[in-house]
Amino acid sequence: MRILENFNYDFLGKRKIAYAISITLFLIGFISVIVRGLQFGIDFKGGTEIVLQFEKPIDIAEMRTYVENLGLGSAEVKTFGGETGILVRTEEQVIPPGIYPKVVENIEGAIENYFPGIERNIIDSTASSITYEFANPEITNTVIDKLFEAGFQSGHISEELDNKQMIVRVSIADWIKENLSDKLGNNPFIVLKEDIVGPKIGEELKKDAVLAIFFALIAILIYLGFRFKFIFAMGAVAALFHDVLITLGLFGILYGVIPGLNLDIDLTVVAAFLTLIGYSINDTVVNFDRIRENLKIHKTRSLYDVINTSISQTMSRTLLTSGTTLITVLVLLIFGGEVLKVFAFTLFFGVIIGTFSSIFVASALVYEYAQKYKKKLEF
Repeated sequence: MRILENFNYDFLGKRKIAYAISITLFLIGFISVIVRGLQFGIDFKGGTEIVLQFEKPIDIAEMRTYVENLGLGSAEVKTFGGETGILVRTEEQVIPPGIYPKVVENIEGAIENYFPGIERNIIDSTASSITYEFANPEITNTVIDKLFEAGFQSGHISEELDNKQMIVRVSIADWIKENLSDKLGNNPFIVLKEDIVGPKIGEELKKDAVLAIFFALIAILIYLGFRFKFIFAMGAVAALFHDVLITLGLFGILYGVIPGLNLDIDLTVVAAFLTLIGYSINDTVVNFDRIRENLKIHKTRSLYDVINTSISQTMSRTLLTSGTTLITVLVLLIFGGEVLKVFAFTLFFGVIIGTFSSIFVASALVYEYAQKYKKKLEF
């Protein structure tokens, strides 16, 4: 399918307008990031992420109210995988000190309920577990089994036959499960997963994410330098920096502006940026390939005309490819659920910005270089 037959447009003639648009978007995003900052997700700043799966559909607004009253600070609650799942994110990595005594009280209450007056000692207590010692191994095994049936994460401190100690894990998921079970007794649920990211791991992930994007750009620079000429590679990488920085600026500009869209930067966003880099460079390479072909065919034509003609010839392909991609990403953005929403948001605007840069930044920079240094590009 072809559209825009015999299309010819003076793209380079509009490059200064395009430069002004890019600089304006960059400055607005830069100022927004400086003033408001970027909001990082649990992957980078640490915290706990818990997924709960219910038997029946739940009211997400009601769930947010319940979780907000659990004393976990600023907790985020989203739907997960449909109407029966929720995703809870909190910056807390362990039970807060104010809640911890209540957790111990609940464990003690469960032991007393099953074994009234049983002799026991707490021999160790940390932010994430409590260790009990009982009179003999038989009692220890029985208590462990009963608490496990009741939903506590209880286990042996060792596998030796004479072991008399029991450890009960204390986690934010346990606290949430215990409290929600009382409020939602007619809608049973299970904890599908609980991921805890410490601040040190978050910093390492943040550094690795930046390095991943940086080395991807370096690899592209080297590849295009061999495939075309170094100035083409520089133009392409400059366009990719343009795409990443302006899209990143959108996170600063639009954070908290669009209802229901949480623009925290996490590993999903990094994956979206790497996908965007791959998509944008593909679009740029198509334009460069046509420029190279036309330079070989039309050796007497000016570089200005060759670039305009080449971009015009590939415009049909660009519109069809970008258009179908945008439709797909838009569907993900609207119907993909909370987990995919920020990924789709990044790609949606990234594809628009990447298509713009392939036309008005990458090729225009090649032309600017040739004009400034009086270079004749030949293949």
